[in-house]
Amino acid sequence: MGHRAVANAIRAARFITVEGLEGAGKTSCLDYLVELLRNRAIEAVLTREPGGTSLGEAVRALLLDHRFRGMAGDAEALLIFAARAQHLAEVIRPALAAGQWVVCDRFTDATYAYQGGGRALGATRVGMLEHWVQGDLRPDRTLYLDVPVTVGLERIASRGIPDRFESERRAFFERVRRVYLERCRAEPQRMRWIDAGGSRETVHTQIAAALADLFNDGVEAR
Repeated sequence: MGHRAVANAIRAARFITVEGLEGAGKTSCLDYLVELLRNRAIEAVLTREPGGTSLGEAVRALLLDHRFRGMAGDAEALLIFAARAQHLAEVIRPALAAGQWVVCDRFTDATYAYQGGGRALGATRVGMLEHWVQGDLRPDRTLYLDVPVTVGLERIASRGIPDRFESERRAFFERVRRVYLERCRAEPQRMRWIDAGGSRETVHTQIAAALADLFNDGVEAR
């Protein structure tokens, strides 16, 4: 392998997403991921969805606002993909092109789960928007932090005033979780199931194991 090929392998950009229900422990996971990458001298961009840009954060505020509790599922999905289009153009694609790893708190798997499943829009409609907005871009690895719905809801009960999504009924979150688990079974190489019900150390061990092949795999940069 020539010097240029070696450099490309070292700089190979990766797109990692973290998914999970409310109360699954995504914040702790993201903090650990950043530390894990930093210890390997990997430059990474940490971002979130909806959000990541000025436009995206404005859309996020709308989506979480109780004033719009009656928002139609189609409108919700379209807003999310509008924010995602800007996020991809302004943050995600430029970072990957520069050789940076991107770690994103939720991405399109969440849309399949929350809007496709929770709002009952179905996978076909979400898939059409995914193809339009993302083309062939998909995460290299997705970590799904799984907890029973009752556990997640108990964890968020002490956070204060719930947002528009956190206020949904248990049946909504059961539908969301069902889709997440179906996607884990359908794409086991990309989407890794993490048992998030144990200790922080146990969860971190699972995360490190789920990413180990990305650290050792010298695939050329995007």
